Amino acid sequence: MPDAQPRSIAAPTSLRDAAVWLVIPCYRVRAQILKVIARTPTWVAGIVCVDDACPQDTGALVQAECADPRVVVLKNPENLGVGGATLAGYAEAARRGGRILVKVDGDDQMDLDYLAALVAPIILGEADYAKGNRFTSTSHLSGMPRVRLFGNAALSFMAKLSTGYWSVFDPTNGFTAIDAEVAHLLQNRRIERRYFFETDLLYQLGTLRAVVRDVAMPARYADEESNLKIGAAVLPFAAKHLRNFGKRVIGQYFVRDFNAASLQFVFGIAAIAFGLIYGLSYLATREVGTAAPAGVVMMAALPIILGVQLLLQSLNFDVLSQPSRPIHPYLRAVADLGRGEKALTS
Repeated sequence: MPDAQPRSIAAPTSLRDAAVWLVIPCYRVRAQILKVIARTPTWVAGIVCVDDACPQDTGALVQAECADPRVVVLKNPENLGVGGATLAGYAEAARRGGRILVKVDGDDQMDLDYLAALVAPIILGEADYAKGNRFTSTSHLSGMPRVRLFGNAALSFMAKLSTGYWSVFDPTNGFTAIDAEVAHLLQNRRIERRYFFETDLLYQLGTLRAVVRDVAMPARYADEESNLKIGAAVLPFAAKHLRNFGKRVIGQYFVRDFNAASLQFVFGIAAIAFGLIYGLSYLATREVGTAAPAGVVMMAALPIILGVQLLLQSLNFDVLSQPSRPIHPYLRAVADLGRGEKALTS
């Protein structure tokens, strides 16, 4: 099995030099996991299979049947969910020298032929996190069940609001790549460990001002059964999106910064509230059958119209303020300087 290796911040000259490691959470994927490992490109440096207390004992199967020397099996003593298993796999892969960490589901729904395209934005220094997007072409969606199609579209729009990544779509796509230094910053954060993991991770990346890039790829479904039921997830996910939206607005526009969008948001809400309260109070006290004077109508309608315009302006500001400068080159440089300083003093 691969052992821990020192990392370097030098730009890789090939995929083999990029130190790409796969992290595969394993839960009820006994029938597919060996296929996923067998399809892994030869330039991938290592593979961490995380047995998340799988009732099928997938980890033992991999240890017994897989002869690939790149494979490391990590067993969680209790089920941590896809998020907990992924974060544990990130930590193990980084400890062993991984610089770019790719999360792949073990159900063989992800086409590893797109792996190079997924890691390329990070290798080129254009993004800190890359993810698959199955909605870039209608031909890519031909294999997706209809309930998943509409469910993912609804969740994608809610994710734009809650994460601030307006150019990102398909947030539940689990085929992702992240720089190891950025993943390290996420280890101690309160991230959802279950099926909301990928979307909550985007929210946390937004608080770090990390750059996220979508990579086009088709949906791929066979006879496997997903553990995530889109129809049942929409309402619970909507509540979590609302929570993250509130946290993001407060943190981004009233704690870490205060700018034009902050003022537009405050005065927009205030104007709409005034118009609604004024109009409803008049309706509650007026005589039945009496027409409202034009002045009363304008006093109620104008603040609402103005408030909506202010909120739209704040939304436009939010769309234009997405992160554009990757943070991982800076993080790698700091880590390298820290290791050099430690070597000099030891």
